[in-house]
Formats: sequence, C-alpha cells, structure tokens
Amino acid sequence: MVRDLNTLLLDSSAESIAKAGRIIKDGGLVAMPTETVYGLAANALDGSAVLKIFAAKGRPADNPLIVHISDFCDIGKFNLVSEIPKGAKILAEKFWPGPLTVIMKKSSAIPFEVSAGLDTVAIRLPSHPVARELIRCAGVPLAAPSANISGSPSPTTAEHVLKDMNGRIDAVIDGGMCEVGVESTVITLAGSVPRLLRPGGITVEQLREVLGEVEVDDAVLNGLADGAKAASPGMKYKHYAPKARVVLLKCTDDEYINYVNNVSTGSTAALCCDEDIPFLNVRCFSLGKRSEFSVHAHRLFDELRKIDEDNAVEVVFSRLPSTDGVGMALYNRLIRAAGFEVIDLGKN
Repeated sequence: MVRDLNTLLLDSSAESIAKAGRIIKDGGLVAMPTETVYGLAANALDGSAVLKIFAAKGRPADNPLIVHISDFCDIGKFNLVSEIPKGAKILAEKFWPGPLTVIMKKSSAIPFEVSAGLDTVAIRLPSHPVARELIRCAGVPLAAPSANISGSPSPTTAEHVLKDMNGRIDAVIDGGMCEVGVESTVITLAGSVPRLLRPGGITVEQLREVLGEVEVDDAVLNGLADGAKAASPGMKYKHYAPKARVVLLKCTDDEYINYVNNVSTGSTAALCCDEDIPFLNVRCFSLGKRSEFSVHAHRLFDELRKIDEDNAVEVVFSRLPSTDGVGMALYNRLIRAAGFEVIDLGKN
C-alpha cells in the first residue's frame, strides 16, 4: 500500500481489498479494476456516497450509473429490481460474469442519484476477481462509472486513474491493465423489445443469438436527440475525448493516408493501424493491425491518453470504423470523442 499524495494506492492483495471495502462502508470512494475499464465505486444504496462520485468526476447529474454485483443472487438479496425479466436470466447465464450491463425496472432500494431519476436501474456482474472481491468485502452493491474526469478517455490502468483523480477520491486498487479496454455493453429489457444502448465487448450479434430480436438505439451511432433523457451512461454527452481535436474520416485506406499527409502540419497526428505507419508523415498512435478489432478496443483509451501526453498534437485524424461486431463499440466511442465531426472523403 502506497500513499500517493491524497489518494491511497493499494495493491490487489486480500488485505488491501479488505481495506478498500472498509472505505466504501464508511461512505468513501475507491477506484477498482474491472475487465472493461477502471470504475469509481461507492455504496450504490447510499445516495450521499453516490453524490461524491458525481462531484469527483464532474459528472452531470442526469447521467445514470451502473450498479455492480458479485453474484446473480445479489439482485434479489438487495432487492434491486421490481422484477427480474426472463431475458435477464438468459443473458446472465450466457454472459455473466462479464462485460454486459442489463437495464431493468428498479425497486425503491435504488437511490434517485444512481438512476438519475429514471424508473430503471443498470446492473452488471463483472468478471474481474478484484472487483468481485471488493463488492463482497464492502457488503453492498457498488455504483461505479469509469474512474476519470467526465468526458475524458476512460482509464484502463491505475496510473490513468491517478492522473485524473488523485486527491479527489480515497483510494485506487492497482489490478493491472484492463482486458477489454472499453466499457460494458448496455442492453435494456425495460421495453417491449430488448434494445442496445451502448455497444461493447459483447456484440449485438451475440445478443441476438440468445435473445432473438434486439434493436439498436439511434443514439448508439448518432447523438442523443435534443431533449431526450439518457437511459444509459455514454449516450448524451461528448465522451472519451483527449484534449486534441479528433476528426473522423470516412474513407478507404488509400484516401486516409493521402488526406492525412496532405493536411499534415507540426501539430497533426494519426490514430491509425500498424500498416499505415510506413506511409504517414505525421505522429502515429497505432491501435494495432487493421483486422484485429478486439485489439483496437483494448488499446483505444490508452492511445487517446498518449495523445493527451503529447502537447504538440492539436488535431488527430482517425478512420470511421465499421459497425460490425466489436467495431460498433469503437465507432460509438470515436464518434463521441470527435464530437460527431466526420469528413466523408468520398463526398469532399
């Protein structure tokens, strides 16, 4: 255990996790590793503790949180929902523990602060052993959005957390780099048809294999309509953005290389693939080989944070990803990091 200025840096030993559990029991905030990104955890049944998450992150109060549990039976044990739909049991059997969040009608046990005033609650059972042990040690479900300043790239290492949250939270548990690298898939079962609200490591194709019909919400690939209320984290606001301006290019591989080289200056960079690097004359931040979409997801936030660390970069160009499979998660994150700025080189 190390004291790093005002935030306690803990290792992932049983003693450290137990200490973190006591911090949460006392109403504090602890950043924990999950298989997706690092989450900023508080007692999900304590509205006052949850408010500290919003304050630490600078998070808008109308952006709902995800409740993390350590076992499926926690839903009933803590009376988190008014009813468990059949679809939730099917999804849990197939994908839990794992990077999937399921939205259901909430019970009165869920504070207003967690649901942002909605009549639903988002629930996830993470697969990361540290996260699950922390939930058990705390003795309560944990509300846990990503452990970063709101709007910035999500953290996939404890170092990322400390860069954003040092002095703002009580502790962070260092569990190494996150495996998936993008936040969980979110599906709502609160309507007549299951609907994907946020893509992630569990793809819409996989969801349809077990549920049949699954709609994709318009806000997944576009901005949330004016006046609409966010039903899930990551829907409403510009998210995941580095300080540099991100511009997405809808183009072929050759068009991407030619365009970036033609507009390059000392302050431009490319968020690209390994195969592009020999042909580009700008700073390159690679997501991996073109065909390795899971690797792209794993590396995305780390590369966006590296762009932040390069003070010379003011504009970074990236391809607009495919929406197939895990590509939909990349599309969703990048379109928000870019503030929906896309240049169609086929038309321009």
